[in-house]
Amino acid sequence: QVQLVESGGGLVHAGGSLRLSCAASGTILEINTMGWYRQAPGKQRELVASITNTGYTNYADSVKGRFTISRDNAKNTMYLQMNSLKPEDTAVYYCNADIRRYYYRAPNNHWGQGTQVTVSS
Repeated sequence: QVQLVESGGGLVHAGGSLRLSCAASGTILEINTMGWYRQAPGKQRELVASITNTGYTNYADSVKGRFTISRDNAKNTMYLQMNSLKPEDTAVYYCNADIRRYYYRAPNNHWGQGTQVTVSS
């Protein structure tokens, strides 16, 4: 069994900062690409940022220059530093990861339960 647990969400004023964490636990051989997604009310879930196991990063245009994704492979943990937050960043943020549990099996995709981020104007 593999679990992804997000933390760090909350309520912040516009212009403020938050740092999200996503910790993977369970039987894990390796974690490939990890990513943060978000879903606002009435909207589709969208990719915010992703990071490969070698550190290559990708960002949505709407967060470039404000958000920074990182990971600690030794701790199986991913982070999202969010600065200069805007009301339009309000959403539930989800952690996603491709995880290989055994060498003889292909990686599976996993989701966390989500953490709420609310930015007030």
